[in-house]
Amino acid sequence: MYEGCLLLCSELVSDTEKKTAPWYIEIPVVIVLTLLAIFLLQTFIGRVYMIPSQSMEPTLHGCAGCTGDRIFVDKIGYRFGEPEAGDVVVFKGTDSWNQGFVSQRSENDVVRSMQNFGSYIGLVAPDENDLVKRIVATGGQTVSCQDGDPAVMVDDAPIDQSYTLDPPAYPIDPETGSQACGGPYFGPLTVPEDNYFMMGDNRTNSADSRAHIGDEYQGTIPEENIRGKVQAIIFPFNRIGGVEDPAIQQ
Repeated sequence: MYEGCLLLCSELVSDTEKKTAPWYIEIPVVIVLTLLAIFLLQTFIGRVYMIPSQSMEPTLHGCAGCTGDRIFVDKIGYRFGEPEAGDVVVFKGTDSWNQGFVSQRSENDVVRSMQNFGSYIGLVAPDENDLVKRIVATGGQTVSCQDGDPAVMVDDAPIDQSYTLDPPAYPIDPETGSQACGGPYFGPLTVPEDNYFMMGDNRTNSADSRAHIGDEYQGTIPEENIRGKVQAIIFPFNRIGGVEDPAIQQ
């Protein structure tokens, strides 16, 4: 009986060894599964973006030639709720926002295909003009800032502007604007339904919704263009932390 048990155990071990795939099969399978997991993460969970400009100072840091903040953008939250005023979001620009945008894709078909594949797994940036701003007003609300207003006004009430860059980066002509407005006067305009009025925290150095008021969306961004909500700065290490989304409408 003892010998029979040993024989059976030996056969089981032998069968297990036979079922173990060779390394040249295991490694490609592991790579494919890893790439698939990254693709699913980037598509449905969240993505990392880099801040390239100063338009969101002091909240987010970026400039030409410096180490811009790397931010984690959550893609899940807006599947269960609507974007709100005060949220910092990444979005795809509309046609008027995309003037001057130059694709970084190669003209070589093979290289371009590799770049497109890399974008699916987060190794290369998407081939679109992705921007980051703060939502100031939502669909149906009226936004403006005129002479004498204490701040940007939404539905005739001043918003909280404690997060904006102060003092402003550039001087403001008192004949055409004010520090409270963050530059030239604008509005009033009513935000189309399912659209959002965006402004940079660095008000005098941000080509935001104010700069595109004459377009088909009155400078606003459709909800389908929003890629996700900025949740945190993950790099550089000395700036790691969450990104606040205060309730800016009192």
